[in-house]
Parts: sequence; C-alpha cells; structure tokens
Amino acid sequence: MTQASHQGRVLVLAGSDSGGGAGIQADIKTITALGGYAATAITAVTVQNTLGVTGVHPIPLEIVEAQARAVLDDIGADAFKTGMLGDAATVEVVARVLDSVKGVPAVIDPVMVAKGGASLLADRAVGALKSLLVPRAALLTPNAPEAAALTGLPVETTDDLRRAGEALLALGAHAVLMKGGHVPGERVVDLLITRQGETAFEGERIDTRHTHGTGCTLASACAVGLAQGMSLTESVARAWNYVHEAMLHAPGFGAGHGPLDHGWPIREGGRR
Repeated sequence: MTQASHQGRVLVLAGSDSGGGAGIQADIKTITALGGYAATAITAVTVQNTLGVTGVHPIPLEIVEAQARAVLDDIGADAFKTGMLGDAATVEVVARVLDSVKGVPAVIDPVMVAKGGASLLADRAVGALKSLLVPRAALLTPNAPEAAALTGLPVETTDDLRRAGEALLALGAHAVLMKGGHVPGERVVDLLITRQGETAFEGERIDTRHTHGTGCTLASACAVGLAQGMSLTESVARAWNYVHEAMLHAPGFGAGHGPLDHGWPIREGGRR
C-alpha cells in the first residue's frame, strides 16, 4: 500500500478495558468500523466490566514509549488519539511521543473517571495534562466534569460548556469538542469550538444505560476522520452520527453501563 493510498492510520495511546466497551478495545473497533487502521500503545491494563473497574495495572513507562516508537518507526501514523493515561509520568511520555512526529494531529480525550465512577487519572496528573497535552491538541474532547477539572469553572449548562471551551482554547487547544451528555435536559448539545467560531451538534437524549465507552468512541471516530483527510467539522459530524447510532444499536450486554454496538456500519452493509 503506497503512502498516497493509505486508509487513515491512527496510533492510540490509552488503557485497555477487559470488558471491551471502552478504552483501546472501543478505539480499535471504532477506527476499523470507519475504515481506518488502528495501532496501539497501551498505557494500562484495567480489570472491568459493565459494573465498574476493580483493578488497574499501569504499563511500565519504557514499554509505553517503546510501543509507540515501534509503530511510528515502521507503520507511521496520520493521527494520534489519547485516552486513559493514569499519572503525570505517563502524560510526559505521551507528550514526548506526540512531539516526535511533526504535522500529525492529536485528538486528546482527557479521561479522568470511568463510567462507574472509578478514578482513571491521578489528581496531580491533571496539571500535567493541562500544561502538556491541551496545547498539543488538534481537538480536545472533554465532558462537563473533565472540563470543570481542567478550567476550574462550573460546567452545568450549555452556556457553561461554551465558557469552558473558550477557556480551553485560551490554554492552547486548537479546537475543543465540549460534550454535553452530563448537562441536564431532554436534548444533548455538543459544541465544537474553534477560534473561527462554533458548531452545535444536537439531538434527542437517548434513554439508555448502554453508554459505556461513548467518550472513547467519539474521540476515536474524530481521530480517524482527521487521519483520512476529512475536515475537522466533517470528522466531528460523522463521529457524532456514528456514536448516536452505536447507542441505538447497543447489544444490551451486562448488568451495568453496557457497551455500544461499534460494528453497526459493517452489519448494515456500508460506512455511513
């Protein structure tokens, strides 16, 4: 396969989810379903299912970096996507990896807490994420609690999302997708905020407990779009639709926060 004909290579630096609904597993499924190629540098192995996280085993820093270097030295990448990083030292390693290849956009998902409430980022690592990764983000994808932690602002309304997004732009992010799933209301509003303006993505709130991995999935879907040469707005629009449909097609697994159906475009006979 020539450089000109590649399908969109995404290097994901994130944690593994043994339940398959979030993390590296969701990332690989999403990127594949949308026609891209996923490679990984796993930052941690978690013990979890739909009921929650019961164990976290960090991968040694030198192995995290070695995974990324092995991929970049041979396969290459058209986009990066980061997820669970765990601690400040891992954030520093990931920042070094992102800096090692010029011109490759990074989608930064500032994963802090699992769907069931378990902490996935040490408190003292928030500052490292804020100073090292936010300025390197071609797209930052925080939910409301993550945005509040990064900015120190209350994020409880759509206007709050807008203010926090503008604050994150001021911290150096090139674009921010403010996710409104935690904001009360019958409709969910996500805001794509750039220095050129704002685009809203809005839809009816889906009444479901099958929401595990929505953040990982959305960020990976955005990353593969950028890797495939789509514009930022096009990438986010396709990603938003993909996640919406994946929630509607959820298989119903597990007794807690169940996984999405990442493979729905393949089963429906095409990539939408």
